Amino acid sequence: MSTVAYPHIELDASGVAMLAGSRTKVIEIALDYLAHHWDADEIRRQHPYLSLGQIHSALAFYFDHRDELDGQIERQIESVEVLRKQAAPSLVTAKLQRLRQLP
Repeated sequence: MSTVAYPHIELDASGVAMLAGSRTKVIEIALDYLAHHWDADEIRRQHPYLSLGQIHSALAFYFDHRDELDGQIERQIESVEVLRKQAAPSLVTAKLQRLRQLP
């Protein structure tokens, strides 16, 4: 079994895949691809501090570890939903709700 090396990708102390020389997580590039349907060129336009090589490495890493990263994305979404349900309404939301109740 051979090990695949991903240029531009390094794991941080927690094992999170990051783009070398940046604070950008591979999962963030994957989310740009998934949520916005951006190709590598569009991701580059949106993140001009990244090289095309970094972006292609991030996408290759994502596709090679898709199940694992998709699971992380799902867990993050679930965590956000739990926090959203636990949070009190914002001051703006509370004020709008009060205004709707006025005659």
